[in-house]
Amino acid sequence: MKRIVWLSSQDPPDAFPPVEQALIDPDGLLAVGGDLSSERLLAAYRRGIFPWYEAGQPILWWSPDPRSVLWPDALHVSRSLRKQLARNSFAVTADRAFTDVLEACAAPRHHTTGTWLTGDMRAAYARLHSLGWAHSFEAWQGDRLAGGLYGVYLGRVFFGESMFTRSTDASKVCLAHAVRFLRQRGCGLIDCQIWSDHLQRLGATTMTRRDFQRQLSILCEPVGAPGPWSADFAAMLKTVNAAKNP
Repeated sequence: MKRIVWLSSQDPPDAFPPVEQALIDPDGLLAVGGDLSSERLLAAYRRGIFPWYEAGQPILWWSPDPRSVLWPDALHVSRSLRKQLARNSFAVTADRAFTDVLEACAAPRHHTTGTWLTGDMRAAYARLHSLGWAHSFEAWQGDRLAGGLYGVYLGRVFFGESMFTRSTDASKVCLAHAVRFLRQRGCGLIDCQIWSDHLQRLGATTMTRRDFQRQLSILCEPVGAPGPWSADFAAMLKTVNAAKNP
């Protein structure tokens, strides 16, 4: 019988059990406890494990099977989204407003009053951002933040965490530019964690946990140094816009 492993904050950062020990119900629950230090979070992501819990709960660590993923070349750009991109309705940036994106992703949604992005979680991802591992993409209408997303980039894998929108298609426009940028950086896989119909419409698919782990063993090898993406992203957009308007 599979049993949940309890972690202590004193345990080494990589003291996670093998992901094969994760529960079937609830799907992927692997361990409880520990802490949200940058070292532990990076060790978790490299193993295909992520934290997900609500306020009042201990830290819960997950590795679901199957895994929802998006191959960078498989993003589905609908006709309406293509029109939005052509209109340049939003100005898109990277790593310009990471904290604001976190706060927006943490805001209650229409179907719930709670959030899994607790204050401790937001502080943990802000630390990863300051170290150059976590990144955000933002869609703007003037000075108003209209949508965005954030995640963690290790090796050539972008571990998508959350996205939000305040204007129609803002998060989709953000995602389209983010995927273009990630392809340019040599990203091999975008982790979407949990399956949803929304992700399917964007081109996401699923793979078994075993296959996902194989991909991580190949793609999570260190490639270059972490750091902010704002300048590189702006340079990419400049090139794209120049190609549209020679």
